[in-house]
Amino acid sequence: MMSGFFFHCALILYGASAIIYSTYLFKDEPPQAKWAHRLVSIGFIAHLLSIIHSFVLTGQLPVATMRDSISFFCFAIVGAFIYFERAHKAPILGAFVTPPLLLAMLVVETLPKEIRPVSPILFSRWFWIHTPVAFVSYAAFAITGAASTMYLIQERFLRKKSFGPLFRRLPPLETMDAISYRCLAIGFTFLTIALLSGFAWSRQTTGYFWNWSDSKQVCSLITWGGYAALLYGRLTRGWRGRRAALFSIAGFILLLITFIGTKHSVAW
Repeated sequence: MMSGFFFHCALILYGASAIIYSTYLFKDEPPQAKWAHRLVSIGFIAHLLSIIHSFVLTGQLPVATMRDSISFFCFAIVGAFIYFERAHKAPILGAFVTPPLLLAMLVVETLPKEIRPVSPILFSRWFWIHTPVAFVSYAAFAITGAASTMYLIQERFLRKKSFGPLFRRLPPLETMDAISYRCLAIGFTFLTIALLSGFAWSRQTTGYFWNWSDSKQVCSLITWGGYAALLYGRLTRGWRGRRAALFSIAGFILLLITFIGTKHSVAW
């Protein structure tokens, strides 16, 4: 099956880029970073072809199973990473994004390949708004978490006055804080759109905008509230630096728990 072939190509290319990006932590060589970027970009194209092939076969985005959802999540993260790495000229970001990404792709490979009939609710126009927008927000929050992790490492080096090789490779604190804030703003905007379109989709399929017994809706609202509080703190309370980084990481962990823990047939 062609979608499986392209997926395995993406997996191999992501793995190669993860190895090169990881070695960039210990040896600063610009050609090395360029090769890693090329590999992850080609892997992204292969991943896209896999998704397109699945779409052609089913007529829907491949998000109906846990395997497909995690794969699509990884695809969105790679797209966001490629954009922000170029925008901020921070190849070291790849060392904090691609290894976890590779692990997630390997998890996808171990999950059963389920073939499910296309649910009628997926033919709603709201599906095409809600699902892609939701995954864009997840990807932006993933980059926020990675940038915040880098911030905490660099901030620790500064506090301990340990100026080793890794310290010199990490961007300045201001750069990482800016990346984190920009991704947070983008992620929150798209998550808000996803939440509202999800309400409309629920109204169309069940007759209700909101149902407290629906774990997907409750968890998505909690996640939205957490990121709303973080963004409010940054805009009005002057949250910056370590506090914002810790909250960003906590928010992404909450998002992951919600994404994996809620039983879903489509992206919530």
